[in-house]
Parts: sequence; structure tokens; C-alpha cells
Amino acid sequence: MTVESTAARKPRRSSKRTSAAKTPAKKAEGSGPQLVQLLTPEGERVEHPEFQIDLSADELRGLYRDMVLTRRFDAEATALQRQGELGLWASLLGQEAAQIGSGRALRDDDYVFPTYREHGVAWCRGVDPTNLLGMFRGVNHGGWDPNTNNFHLYTIVIGSQTLHATGYAMGVAKDGADSAVIAYFGDGASSQGDVAEAFTFSAVYNAPVVFFCQNNQWAISEPTEKQMRVPLYQRAQGFGFPGIRVDGNDVLACLAVTRSALERARRGEGPTLVEAFTYRMGAHTTSDDPTKYRADEETAAWEAKDPILRLRTYMEKQEFADAAYFTALDEESEALGKRVREVVRTMPEPDRLAIFDHVYADGSPLVDEERAQFAAYQASFAEEGN
Repeated sequence: MTVESTAARKPRRSSKRTSAAKTPAKKAEGSGPQLVQLLTPEGERVEHPEFQIDLSADELRGLYRDMVLTRRFDAEATALQRQGELGLWASLLGQEAAQIGSGRALRDDDYVFPTYREHGVAWCRGVDPTNLLGMFRGVNHGGWDPNTNNFHLYTIVIGSQTLHATGYAMGVAKDGADSAVIAYFGDGASSQGDVAEAFTFSAVYNAPVVFFCQNNQWAISEPTEKQMRVPLYQRAQGFGFPGIRVDGNDVLACLAVTRSALERARRGEGPTLVEAFTYRMGAHTTSDDPTKYRADEETAAWEAKDPILRLRTYMEKQEFADAAYFTALDEESEALGKRVREVVRTMPEPDRLAIFDHVYADGSPLVDEERAQFAAYQASFAEEGN
């Protein structure tokens, strides 16, 4: 399987810089507020008066590789779930630029509080992608040590990680450290009370935290217009800190805006809300069917804004990568997919009775009875097979 696509490293062309072929920023397509955009869907480099970034060809190839390999991993995980190897999977398809751009803006000593979809950010933090799959297979509750990579375990409860991030950031400030914290959440989570509480506490205590909202426009089957009457980033004003909307399919803009927000936090200037305006190309999770609530025309329009395709177009125009580069990345992508398949298929089967183990600290007769009933039910399938 190949995806749009894959990259190995080409020798650095230090003479080529992204400062080439830039034009003044244009108003981003569509109605509504201006997006911060540095790379148009057509692969045209544009300037922005506040957010500027100058990357080498090698750095651009690195961002492209990150997005391609993240997408390949995500596609393999989706396929494994369809084959019965995973119980569930939450795809990031279409959101690679938002995650890789923001993830690469982080310093090693910054701390990340993700949802359950930040596979690209996990990649940037050095978490082995196969470690993300144990929870979705039901064999562990996370699979990695959060303190090794400053990347917290995935959070299933919608919006609660924003409170965790705020509390951690308040601690960072009290310790006198100059690191920053970033909390990821979606447009649906922005309707949760936990998020409002996190906004309040972070503002009042001037916490060094960036709230990074990936607005993929669909909270499962609920569009954003059913959740809010103003653009999401404007909500920050009511809590007393700035908000900004960035083109979430533009990896350069996401990198520049997140880097700026993190530096602001480190300077002691408090929180920032970043709304990455993007689109969830696939289902909310593999248990969802988006064809029941989304028009095909809407999805097709966003396919033209694909984050990987636009960076590839720009790189090809500027001769930052050649055919050999893309071929080598395709091969690396396939190798990653193969490794993911092999690791998952050698994972143990989930212990179906483990859900009863820690319901009560001292046990419960009712839970014991339920365990026995469920064990008998499971055993009945083996008897039928015989």
C-alpha cells in the first residue's frame, strides 16, 4: 500500500530555502475569519505579517516524511481493526499537518496531554507507533511511560486532559521552569465543561499552556454549527487570553503558530488557544459511518486541500525532492506497515475476564457472580466448537 506519499532523506540542499517563491498572504478560501496560512492548497508559499518561518529543504523533507509515515501507520491500524486485530481505532486521516506541525514545534522538555487521536504528535515525541495499539487491542491501558517522552497516556474521557494540562502547567510555573505544556482536544470537546474550567484556571493563574484544538468540523455526527455561534478560537477572548485560527492542513502554518504560542507561554504571558481548522477525512472511529451524516461533495472538496499533497507540490516546484526521494519513502512506508502488522499479530489475546479484577479494592460478591456468568458464557463458545 502506498499513500501520498512517502519520503526518505535526500542530501540537504542548503542553497534552497523556503524564502523562494513567496507571495503576499491571501484571504483563505471560504467564508469566516482569516486563517493563518503559509502554504496554499495549490502548494504556493505565501507570507504572513505575524507568523514567519524559514525552513531548509532538509527540514521540509522531514516534515513531509513525518506526515507520510504517520498516515501509513494510521491506515495500517484501520486495516487491522477491520481484520479483527484491534477492537477500535480512531483515525487521524486529514489531520496530519495539524499534528506534525504542532508536534515539531515542541521542545523536549515540554509536556503533551493528548486525546486518543494524536498519533502524529506521538510520532514527533518518539513514541513507538506500535505502543499506541495495545490499548486498542485491549492488552494494556497505554503502553508507554509518559515521563520518558513527556507524552501523557491517551485520554478517552472527552476534554478531561485540558484540566490535567492546566494543573501540570500551574506546577511548571511554580517550579520556575521555562518549559511549556500543550493540550490537544477536538471541536466536540470544546462544548465540555472541563474545557471551560481549564480555560478559567489557566487564565487566572497565567499558566504556561497552549490549548490546541483540532477543529475537524464534526463531533462524531454533530457539525460545529450545532455547537457554537461564533468561531471557536474567539471563545478565548471571554476567558482573557488570545485565540488564533490557523489552516490546519498547512503544516508550515501549524508549526509557526504553535511555536509562537509556546514561546509566549514560556515568557510567562499565559495561555493561548490555537484552533487548527481542518477536516476529518475518515470516520470518527471505526465504529462510525460518516456517510450517514456527511455529503460526498463536502468530503471531495476537502480532498483537494490534502495536507500531504500540498507540501509535496511545493517541494516538487522548488526542486526540494526528486523521484528517488519519494520512491525511497514509499519503501520506508511499506516497511513500517509490515512491522506494525507483525507486532500487532504477535500481541497476546486480551484477557476477557480482566475487566472484573479491580472494580472494588476488596472484591464484591455481585462482581464475583458476574465474573462467573461471563466466564461460563465465554466457555460456551468453545463447547459449541467441539
